[in-house]
Amino acid sequence: MKTRITNLLTIDYPIIQAGMVWVSGWKLASAVSNCGGLGLIGAGSMKTDLLKEHLQKCKAATNKPFGVNVPLLRKDADELIKVCLDEGIKIFFTSAGNPKTFTSLLKEKDCTVVHVVANLKYGMKAQEAGCDAVVGEGVEAGGHNGADQLTTFCLIPQLVDKLNIPVIAAGGIADGRGILAALSLGAEGVQIGTRFAATVESSAHDNYKQEIVKSGDQDTTLAFKKIGLVRIIKNDFAFRAIKAEKEGWNELQLRELLSTKRERSGIFEGDLIEGELEAGQGVGLINDIPTVKDLFVRLLGEYEQANYRIKK
Repeated sequence: MKTRITNLLTIDYPIIQAGMVWVSGWKLASAVSNCGGLGLIGAGSMKTDLLKEHLQKCKAATNKPFGVNVPLLRKDADELIKVCLDEGIKIFFTSAGNPKTFTSLLKEKDCTVVHVVANLKYGMKAQEAGCDAVVGEGVEAGGHNGADQLTTFCLIPQLVDKLNIPVIAAGGIADGRGILAALSLGAEGVQIGTRFAATVESSAHDNYKQEIVKSGDQDTTLAFKKIGLVRIIKNDFAFRAIKAEKEGWNELQLRELLSTKRERSGIFEGDLIEGELEAGQGVGLINDIPTVKDLFVRLLGEYEQANYRIKK
């Protein structure tokens, strides 16, 4: 499983844990890195002081590489990046914004920069901006998605065919079979979100983790198409959001409905009725809440079994 991504990130396996809001704190990131993958701290739900605390605790918990995901739409993205640089972070995954904004600065600081894209156009822009790799994220993924709604299976080969930099596949990957499929499409790594959200080390509320386990193949939906597509688990809030869109609510009304606290209340505080429960379509493959170590053993075993069946 050695690829350009394992070489770029100095990791044993091309498995990256997504930087998810209210989920990816230092415990999860360090556990993944200690297993030979790359853990990412999700800065999108943190202020600068809290991010600094998580960075320092993660450095104390692992001597392996780890990184930070910074959503560029954050108004304080520059402050978050400064904290990371001050703490010596060298791996940045950026998302939800223009990769040109900070890539030059980060490269000057000898950092590795990976940008999340949802179509070929933005993959090309990330490459032109100087990014070292891209995450191609299909619409199967939990959380915010691209407006074009390209699936992982269609997006990844197109990125691989046109880009010179390595591609990491994301969206709907929840077991070792998905890892093998992604690498077969030409990806040189995978980014896994929802499966890692339902682990012991995830900082998410147990109610949210249990809801992932309970959910099946028809239990996620896409909402808020007018203001930024997001995949969430179906609950009272999700159905009200879909109804509001059908009734023609404008962008301001939808933003007020969504509010900035919905993610926190659902994912971190465990409100299964009014909270926003971001999760990918891979929930149908998730049936337990293991430790990261046990999950890694399972993922690698499933990968080997799937590979053996093909060769057989």
